[in-house]
This record gives sequence, C-alpha cells and structure tokens, in this order.
Amino acid sequence: MHGFANPARFLRLARWLTPLLLGAGLAITGITLTWALLAAPAERLQGDSAKILFVHVPAAWLGMGGWTALAIASLTELVWRHPLAAIGARAIALPGAFFAALCLTTGSLWGRPAWGTWWVWDGRLTSMLVLLFLYLAYIALAQAADRDGGNGSGQSRIPAIFGLVGAINIPIIHYSVLWWNSLHQPPSIAMGKSAMAPVFLYGLLAASLGFSLIFGGVVLARMRAILANAQADARLRRKALQDDFGETEDA
Repeated sequence: MHGFANPARFLRLARWLTPLLLGAGLAITGITLTWALLAAPAERLQGDSAKILFVHVPAAWLGMGGWTALAIASLTELVWRHPLAAIGARAIALPGAFFAALCLTTGSLWGRPAWGTWWVWDGRLTSMLVLLFLYLAYIALAQAADRDGGNGSGQSRIPAIFGLVGAINIPIIHYSVLWWNSLHQPPSIAMGKSAMAPVFLYGLLAASLGFSLIFGGVVLARMRAILANAQADARLRRKALQDDFGETEDA
C-alpha cells in the first residue's frame, strides 16, 4: 500500500477510477431502485413499505462501514504516518455522515407504518444517532486541526485519535438488537445464511453494491479535491515567501 502513498501516483490512479466508480454505481443503483419501485413484489406482512429496505439497509451498512474505514485510516496515520491516511479519513467523514443520516431518515419512514411511531429510543436507533454525531464531531475536529494545527503538529493527530475511539460504537450498533430488547428486527443476513426471500436478497445486494461504488467514487473525488487545495495553498505560500524575499532584497 505504501506504493500508493505518493500523491502523484495516487492521483493518476484516482483520475480514471473516480468516474468509473461513480458511473457504475449510479447505473447499478438506478436500475436496482427502479426495479424495486416498479417490479419488486410487496412484502407479505409490511406490503410496499418494506421496499425502503433497498435504501435503508445499504445506508446503514455504509454508515457503519464508513466509520470502520475512517478508523483504519486513523490507525494508519498514527502508526505508520501514511501520507494519504489523514486525507482519506477526512474524505470518508462527509459521505459517511450522509449515509448515517440517510439510514436514520429512511428508518423513521419505515418505522412509522411498521411500529406505529417515527422514533423509539432503543439500542439500535440510539447508537446509530450517536454515530451521526460522531461523524459531525470528527468533521469539526478535522477542520479545526487543519486550520490551527497544520499537518505536522501534534494537534493534527487529535482527529485520528477520535476516529479510533469512536470505533467502539460500531460493534454496539451491530449487536444492539441482540443485547437489548428492541422494536428493531434482528439481523436478516448472517454469515452463510439469510432469512430473506431471494428476490429481496439479490435486490438488496445489488443496491448495496451500487451505493458502495458511489461511496468509493465520492471518497476518491474528495481526496483529489483535498490534495488539490493543499497543492494550491502550498503554491500560494511559496509565492508569498518569494514576494517577501524580493521586497527584502529591494529594501
């Protein structure tokens, strides 16, 4: 992986991979959601309202998976000082927060007809809300560290430490429906088995693939934007130093 730590090499790879991921993800997601809306059968007990699972479940997986990737990037930044690790973690935070918010929103829309209420303070919903707040706190910390601390100071490692500590919430979200009494249904998909009908399972896997590709494309696009901003700032600083040096010589 250190071969991709060089920003120039990473940018060459990301330049063609970004539109590929975004294009494939949008195509797969569009086809899957169109099929789910127009052709997928109604669920036996919940009717057409269950079709929201094709958005809700991938959003939940990506909200959790996003923080897992953020924590791995934070560990890489702290231990191996990987040049792109901090940039990767910062790029993941915003789309991760979006999918966590999308999970909560679609879950509320699904819960109203299924449970008769928009929200309950049970383990799964509350821990997912905590995850959204963690994302927002990480984004604020990262912005403050980049503005005040700089990439070379100890302050810049505070978001990475926070990213690792926040990972404690991921197993809590996953096992919350097993540890506490909850209105939320237990996992329908486990390792090597599924309680879902094949028509829903395959559609869900296709939607998850599409959303995951979009997530990856957005992260790469954000990493490219962060690198471009850093390069622009470096050029401005060099120009300012040259101008100051020139003025000093003239004086």
